[in-house]
Amino acid sequence: MECKKAIRLINRFLDDDLDTEELQDFIEHVESCEECNEELTIAFLVREGVARLENGNVFDLKKELDLTMNKANHSLKLREGMQWLYYVIIGLIVVGIAFVILILIFL
Repeated sequence: MECKKAIRLINRFLDDDLDTEELQDFIEHVESCEECNEELTIAFLVREGVARLENGNVFDLKKELDLTMNKANHSLKLREGMQWLYYVIIGLIVVGIAFVILILIFL
C-alpha cells in the first residue's frame, strides 16, 4: 500500500470501517512505515484527545492507540478465520452435492 492511500484510510480505520483486505493492508503498512504510523498517532491523538479534554477525562492516548491496533489485529485474524471457515463450508457443500449427483447417476 502506498502512503497516500494509507493516510486516506486513517479516519475509516479509526471508525472501524475497513473491509478485511483494506484492514490487512493498512495494518501491514502502518506497522512498517514510520511516517504513516506517526500520521495515525496524530489523528488518533487529535480525535480522542479533543473528546477527552472536552469531557475532562484523564487519559493515556499512546496506550489507547496501542490497544486500538491490537484490537484491529485481533479483528483481522478473526475475519481471516471466518473467511477460511466459509471456504471450508462451501467446499463441503460442493463435495456433498457432487456426491449426491454421483449417487443419483449410478442408481
